[in-house]
Amino acid sequence: MFNQNKKMRKMKKIVCTLILFFAVYITQVVAQDTSIFPKGNISTANNHTGTVWLSELSEADSLFNYSIAFASFAPGAKLDWHIHPAGQVLLITEGIGYYQEKGKAVQVVKKGDVIKCLPGIEHWHGATPGSGFSYIGATPVQKGKTIWLKRVTDEEYRNVQ
Repeated sequence: MFNQNKKMRKMKKIVCTLILFFAVYITQVVAQDTSIFPKGNISTANNHTGTVWLSELSEADSLFNYSIAFASFAPGAKLDWHIHPAGQVLLITEGIGYYQEKGKAVQVVKKGDVIKCLPGIEHWHGATPGSGFSYIGATPVQKGKTIWLKRVTDEEYRNVQ
């Protein structure tokens, strides 16, 4: 009987240790998938299709001539074709998305990618049909604001290869 009690106590310790290990592991995995920036407000601008959230993190001012924003796209959401007169850098933080410059093939982008949108180049970006997509965008403003062009057509979006 003494050996049986000893085995039961040992088994309880093993089970408790495993539960603790998995609780810590799951917490770390969940924490890695949580954005450090607020999702922001649903954009009401007429420059995209689908649901896009936008959070202005830092607006341009007299010392820093660029704005920084966090944008998050529902699956299938995309911005219209547009141009940044001074360029833009996108730091992809979540999901899988598309980036395309006029006349070039679509690039599939994912968490951890950095995209440099060159000054004056017509392009669009957005989420894939099956995944949301988020990024931090740094946009210089000294040459003017974003120039919005036409919608990305359903055909252009569907023909992503």
